[in-house]
Amino acid sequence: MSQKNLLVELFVEELPPKALKKLGESFSSTLFDTLKTQGLTAEGSVTTSFASPRRLAAHISVVASQAADKQISQKLMPVSVGLDAGGNATPALIKRLNGMGLDESAVAQLTRQMDGKNEALFLDVTQKGAALQEGLQKAIEEAIQKLPIPKVMTYQLSDGWSSVNFVRPAHGLVALHGSDVVAISALGLSAGNQTQGHRFEAANPTVTIKDADSYAQQLETEGAVIAGFAERRAEIERQLNAAAAGQNLKPIEDDALLDEVTALVERPNVLLGQFEEIYLEVPQECLILTMKANQKYFPLLDANGKLTNKFLIVSNINPADPSAVIGGNERVVRPRLADAKFFFDQDRKKSLESRITSLDKVVYHNKLGSQGQRTERVTAIAIAIGKQLGGVDLAAKSGLAAQLAKTDLITDMVGEFPELQGIMGRYYAQHEGLDNDVAFAIEDHYKPRFAGDDLPRNAVGITVALADKLETLVGLFSIGEKPTGDKDPFALRRQALGIIRMLIENKLPLPFAALIKNVLSAFEQQTADSTATIAAIKDFCFDRLSVNLRENGATPQEVDAVLSLDPALLSEIPQRLTAVRTFAELAEAPALAAANKRVSNILKKAEGEVQAQVNASLLQEPAEIALNAALSKVKPEADTLFENGDYTASLKALAALKAPVDDFFDHVMVNADNPALKANRLGLLATLHQAMNRVADLSKLAS
Repeated sequence: MSQKNLLVELFVEELPPKALKKLGESFSSTLFDTLKTQGLTAEGSVTTSFASPRRLAAHISVVASQAADKQISQKLMPVSVGLDAGGNATPALIKRLNGMGLDESAVAQLTRQMDGKNEALFLDVTQKGAALQEGLQKAIEEAIQKLPIPKVMTYQLSDGWSSVNFVRPAHGLVALHGSDVVAISALGLSAGNQTQGHRFEAANPTVTIKDADSYAQQLETEGAVIAGFAERRAEIERQLNAAAAGQNLKPIEDDALLDEVTALVERPNVLLGQFEEIYLEVPQECLILTMKANQKYFPLLDANGKLTNKFLIVSNINPADPSAVIGGNERVVRPRLADAKFFFDQDRKKSLESRITSLDKVVYHNKLGSQGQRTERVTAIAIAIGKQLGGVDLAAKSGLAAQLAKTDLITDMVGEFPELQGIMGRYYAQHEGLDNDVAFAIEDHYKPRFAGDDLPRNAVGITVALADKLETLVGLFSIGEKPTGDKDPFALRRQALGIIRMLIENKLPLPFAALIKNVLSAFEQQTADSTATIAAIKDFCFDRLSVNLRENGATPQEVDAVLSLDPALLSEIPQRLTAVRTFAELAEAPALAAANKRVSNILKKAEGEVQAQVNASLLQEPAEIALNAALSKVKPEADTLFENGDYTASLKALAALKAPVDDFFDHVMVNADNPALKANRLGLLATLHQAMNRVADLSKLAS
């Protein structure tokens, strides 16, 4: 049984660039996993993935030509079926053995083992290890089947009759165990040791691979191809930085673009291009977007992050005179930039205000009306929130920003580049001389657009962003458009998290339930049960909040303790969590949490509503007198600290109650025979419960 390194390559037509990285990783990992499952790899085997525009390949070290045999215990049948009362083999058992090529003498080799609740007959057999040819055949078929192909195409094979389904037509298959070809087949191809190099730059069109280990080196020297995705990406990045440094500039950072360009070229060659400076009059976001999205160029920025009229091209060829390549790219990009300038000039001929009426023609949702109607609702909500947060001035600015926030959707520039919505609105607002608070709010009202994104930069932006997201969330919930499972077509989870972040991180004094109720009133079509809609939205948002808090380090117990009290102001939650975490570190915390849980259970079982009142004249036992005295001292102190917002100190003050609470439960019978005594003791516990659960439900911390 020999062990050598293995190389498998599938040579195809140009693969979809945005999927190439995942395709390469999937191909190599599935090959490795399938071979490992069959026992053909060693403990120290390592897989190396290769992926270029025209190939998927994997190099796997220390692969055996034959897997080792292994002993397995094969279950035959229950003892009650295989043996009669005298312990002799039944016809059923003999038939089973004969089917395995064994005779009745094999009965003596059988063992009895428990199989669940019943005893079964097992036969120890030697399973022959898989040969590399059959193991690799299985692995290549599984690797092809499991590829995350974005879209499958059907093509005809060379015989003119057969057809296969794959991401792109395949033209070659290489399978080498050391220098030996492994006779496998896939997609109508038989494995060999020859592949193709670069379409134009290869020294020879066909590259004959000597052995598995020379694959990458031969492709680079003979085929002019850097086969490894990571190596090619690093080379592109190196050339980009070197070319930019030569101009005292820096290339724009964009990992997705770098990955895409890596998937488009086999032999990267970075070249410098430029365009006329007149186009720099257009907002740089427009120019950057058109260069990146349409041409896959890397715009160059100066030290201040301002766009220059130079850009970098990642070419797939390396001619002695690159001027033709550079000139061709400059000619291609010029009309794109000219279009952007034309759109920008045309859009500025109409004010944003004049576009408001056009929003009535844009459908938002068939049950919620047009973008014009939506804008009216968002404006009303923004004005109401603005009044609460900053009075008449903030309300006026927020109302204007909300009214204009969606008008850039019907500009030519946003029509061509939807990614620029909000950004272009800000530029057009500044061009018209509108207040910068309003202009930046138009851009920022989409924020946060994703997890970790910045929040709006000013109070007007926060107000309009809140109004916009609340209108979306409440409106869609009101018509039953709720996320289900992993389906969230309107990104309501993202909207909810954005609302939560703005309320918490900006410490906004807006009671959450009242906020939802006020937003719901802005809709003409009220649901039959507005209370249920408000409750559903609250539950949905608190669920997102709970997940977010846990992802940021809070324990499930801490989160439950704080959220179970349904705090009106989400802005208080971080302070409450900090207080709970500090309290949990106190030596008295476990006992107090357990006692609080016990108190909660006692009060739940009590008949009727228990008032947090104590008649001192009815206190008899020393332990209940001591607890009441301790509460009379601790509760006012904890309450004062709570009202002042010092939640940590408020909870710390409760530590003094541990001893009297323990003593109470050790010596006092709550459910006394005397109804008056029982009611008074329940009132004492209700007072204790009230004192302990203002910041959080401490019973949730009990183990």
